[in-house]
Amino acid sequence: MYKAPVEEILFTLSHIAGMSRAIADGLMGDLDGDMVEAILSEAGRFAANEVAPLAEIGDRQGARLVDGVVQLPDGWPGLYRDWIAGGWNGLTASEDFGGQGLPHMLNVAALEMWNSGSMAFALAPTLTMGAVEALYVHGSDDLKRRYLARMISGEWTGTMNLTEPHAGSDVGALKSRAERRDDGSYRIFGQKIFITWGEHNASDNIIHLVLARLPDAPAGTRGISLFLVPKFLVGPDGALGDRNDLFCHSLEHKLGIHGSPTCTMIYGDGRFGAEKGAVGWLVGEENRGLACMFTMMNNARLAVGMQGVAICEAATQKAIEYAWQRTQGRAPATTASGMSPIIEHPDVLRMLLTMKALTQGSRAIAYACAHAIDMSKRAAAADTEHWRNRAALLTPIAKSFATDCGVDVASLGVQVHGGMGFIEETGAARLLRDARIAPIYEGTNGIQAIDLVTRKLPLLSGDHVRSFLGELNGLAEDVGRSPVAGFGETAKRLKASIADLEAASEWLLSEQAGSRTSNALAGATPYQRLFGLVLTGYYLAKGGLVDGSDGGQGKRIALCRFAAENLLAETAALKDCVINGATSLEAARIALP
Repeated sequence: MYKAPVEEILFTLSHIAGMSRAIADGLMGDLDGDMVEAILSEAGRFAANEVAPLAEIGDRQGARLVDGVVQLPDGWPGLYRDWIAGGWNGLTASEDFGGQGLPHMLNVAALEMWNSGSMAFALAPTLTMGAVEALYVHGSDDLKRRYLARMISGEWTGTMNLTEPHAGSDVGALKSRAERRDDGSYRIFGQKIFITWGEHNASDNIIHLVLARLPDAPAGTRGISLFLVPKFLVGPDGALGDRNDLFCHSLEHKLGIHGSPTCTMIYGDGRFGAEKGAVGWLVGEENRGLACMFTMMNNARLAVGMQGVAICEAATQKAIEYAWQRTQGRAPATTASGMSPIIEHPDVLRMLLTMKALTQGSRAIAYACAHAIDMSKRAAAADTEHWRNRAALLTPIAKSFATDCGVDVASLGVQVHGGMGFIEETGAARLLRDARIAPIYEGTNGIQAIDLVTRKLPLLSGDHVRSFLGELNGLAEDVGRSPVAGFGETAKRLKASIADLEAASEWLLSEQAGSRTSNALAGATPYQRLFGLVLTGYYLAKGGLVDGSDGGQGKRIALCRFAAENLLAETAALKDCVINGATSLEAARIALP
């Protein structure tokens, strides 16, 4: 059974990602260490005791479409009501509309625990939080007054309606249309697919944010507008009115996240009401909807990264518990009689430590990204640009590396379980099935790599990344000078991996400057993994340098050394792939049908 790793989360937030320093500098308002611990301890209790026990039911039953109504798995509507009663939906939302105004770092830490408990369940608040942010930043005062408070409380959930059957990642190809009305509203027509929690029976209303095109809109992404389209219309006094002209046509049958209803939504076919067209209101400006939606998507990308971290943690816990219980053969170093727990066999130990290192590394990257987001809003004006750039750089890495690790770690978890991992009753297979969507949605990891190489690497002509590499090298030097025993070759291996990242970065910048973008894009995905592995080594080493007052420094150093001497060797191969892989990639095109 999942147990929230509150101590590890607190340590990563405080000593690796930077929360303790921010609190000491007065950048976190009234928040202090005791309050952080209290909030996360309660979040962990709820995730472990309330959410996790219903994960298997959600996976087995799934969401069901019954007579046009989506029924969640048994117990889930009540679980959701208990969740919003705890005030969890509004942790970071504006206090002006009933939120708590807490740092983003706290929210992503809580999201990790919700997702470890049940990724399918946690998707509902994840989408709502993103919709709240988009509406708060871009919505009119009237829309905020009518909708924000109940969305922030969680009474009403939110969705993002982007994908269409013919337009997945190519948003500019969408065909959903909007028509103006004299009263300032719009009528929305079209079909959207893959809409997470697009219909369900857990809340009184569902607020859809829908991308659509006006009749006179420019072609492509420049002609997309964003509309707020509620399931039930809302009166000036906030009371629910008539059913809007939209409905869930069908549910997708998916590899995983079965409890999360993934809907095909139909807007404006006349099923509800005399006049066809779902009533909607403009969010932001006409033909500027993609910018509004990206406010939601940028938050969602880090939230999806947290899903990767969460699956890593849940899979690692499950595998370690099983490895202690399962006996098989005699380990080479054992002196005990009888069969040994499989954790004593070197190959199983290697898998478990790889899982642990990737979990810790992914967590640190994601929390550091959240810290940068907080600092971009809370730091002194002279520092905000630096933190905006750092958040921009880390977001695609946090999303992609953590979700790739989620798949890899969950797969290793199945392997540790052996044949029992392939059997559904252990739960290891569910984690792998759930994990597989995360590298795909909210921008595939290939798109994240393109974003990293073409937009984030060139920030300040590459100087932001160069400055960051300087920070990494400075810490490697600190490790080399540390009098604390146990680091082994960590400093040497870390410096070598940073040099690999530096060489790959400069090559990619040079190729783009020379208009050889295709060559750069050929190396984008290996570069993204290279960056993630280097940051894993960096953040684990940073944790290892924190003194042992918490009693865990020896464990952190041991894990740091394992990662440096076993995982960072891959960076040299990735650098070679980035720099030398483009020619063979294009030449091999003829090998495909």
